[in-house]
Amino acid sequence: MCVGCTLHPHAALPGNMPNDEARLQNPLFVPVGDREFLWSQIVDTLDDYFKIKREERVRLVGDVWLEGHIETYPTEGSTILEPWRKDSTPGPERLHATLQSVRRYAFVRVSPSPTDGGYLLHVTVHKQLEDVVAPEHATVGRASVRHDNSLGGEETSPLAAPTTLGWIPIGRDVSLEQRILGEIQGRVTQ
Repeated sequence: MCVGCTLHPHAALPGNMPNDEARLQNPLFVPVGDREFLWSQIVDTLDDYFKIKREERVRLVGDVWLEGHIETYPTEGSTILEPWRKDSTPGPERLHATLQSVRRYAFVRVSPSPTDGGYLLHVTVHKQLEDVVAPEHATVGRASVRHDNSLGGEETSPLAAPTTLGWIPIGRDVSLEQRILGEIQGRVTQ
């Protein structure tokens, strides 16, 4: 561990460990019998990172357990200048969100395991990169001088935002998944 890492408040979280020994399993088995308590802890933890879009609780229908799930809205990644926001983990993920337009959204699946007396939590955080026509203040590729007599028909405001073509999936944010799993585990095993 580096000298400065001990001073950082999130240095000991599993997602920030240099080796894989401290990595939590995903899905993570949680030995909790009270499903309402577990569900409220999952929702409360996830709400600290994202705005919840939809949730479907674990339920028993007849003799069959149905798994639950939570889906969140995409959230633009927090930058180095926003240390109070939790949706980007310190280090490369926060730096990437500072230099690029990145957003994340989460999906949590809760599967009952009645024979083991607990639940399996599967947390997936997806990352997306914004696809724009050109960087906001780039001049490369634009015609700067016209050599004909036609009038320029397209004037844009210097304050206009770049046109978004959509979002490109760039994989999962495993460090944030680990942080969320660690927080949920800490809340339900105390």
